[in-house]
Amino acid sequence: MPGLIIALVVVGVLAILIVVANIKIVKQTEKVIVERLGAYHTTWNVGIHMLIPFIDRVSLRVSMKEQVKDFEPQSVITKDNVTMQIDTVVFFYVTDAKLFAYGVDNPMGAINYLSATTLRNIIGELLLDECLTSREYINEKMTKILDEATDPWGIKVNRVEVKNILPPKDIREAMEKQMRAEREKREKILLSEGTKAAAILVAEGEKQAAILKAEGQKQMAILTAEGQAESLRKVREAEADAVRMLKQAEAQGLKMINEAAPTDEALKLRYFEALGKIADGQATKIFLPSDMANIASASAVFKEVTDKK
Repeated sequence: MPGLIIALVVVGVLAILIVVANIKIVKQTEKVIVERLGAYHTTWNVGIHMLIPFIDRVSLRVSMKEQVKDFEPQSVITKDNVTMQIDTVVFFYVTDAKLFAYGVDNPMGAINYLSATTLRNIIGELLLDECLTSREYINEKMTKILDEATDPWGIKVNRVEVKNILPPKDIREAMEKQMRAEREKREKILLSEGTKAAAILVAEGEKQAAILKAEGQKQMAILTAEGQAESLRKVREAEADAVRMLKQAEAQGLKMINEAAPTDEALKLRYFEALGKIADGQATKIFLPSDMANIASASAVFKEVTDKK
C-alpha cells in the first residue's frame, strides 16, 4: 500500500511537470508556429497557450520586429571590368510567420545569397564612375528586386543601403591623384578669378577717378566761363549805364540850351570857338565842315563883335 501511494505521488508530480512544461507564453513582438504530429497546426499570437503533451510542439518562434542584416562584402565586377568590394545592409520584417517558417529553408541565408546575386547583376550594368555616384539608384533597385523575391517567404524588405564601396588599391590611388589634381585646378581657377576680379576693381576705380576728375575740370571750366561771362556782362552794363547817363546829360544840356533860347549869333560864336579848339589839338587830320558859307558868316559876326569892343 505505501508503495502504491508513492507511485501515485510520483505520477502526479510528473503530470504536473508535464503540464507546466507545455504552458507557453507568447510575447508582444513575436509569433509562435505550432505543429501537431509533424504538420502545421496553428500560429499563436501574444498570450498564454497550452500544448498537448507528446502531440503538439513549438516549431518556430518568429520575431515580428524590423530586423537589420549586415551581410559580408561581396566581390562584384563593373561593366568596365573593375573588381571591387561592396558591403550592403538589408532592413526587413516578417509579415507572415507561416510563410516565413515553411516558405524557404534558412531565410537569412536565402536573403544573403539573393542580395549578392542581385548586387552583381546591377553592378555589372554600370561603369566604375557610375557605381561610385549612383548609390541611390543601386539602393532603390535592390530594394525593389529583393522585396518582390522575398514576398512568397512572408518577408517585407523595406530598404537596402550600400554601406561601403571599396575599389582596388590602384584605382583608389588613381582616384586620389585625380581628386588632388581637381583640387589644385580649382585652387588655380579661384586664384585667377580673384586676380581678375581685383584687376577689374582697380580698373573700375581708376575709371571712376578719371570720370570724377574730368567732371571736376568740366565744372571748374563752366564756373570760370560763367564768372567771365558775368564779369563781362557787368562791364557792358556799366558801359551801357555810362552811355545812358551821357545821353541823359546831353539831353539835359540841350534842354537847358533850348530853355535859354540862344540867338543864332551866339550859336555861331560857340561853333567858331569849337573849331578853334579843334585846331589847337595835336591831331594830324583836319575836318572841314560842309557848310563853309555858315562859317564865313560866323567869322563876319565875330569880327563885328570884336570891332565894337
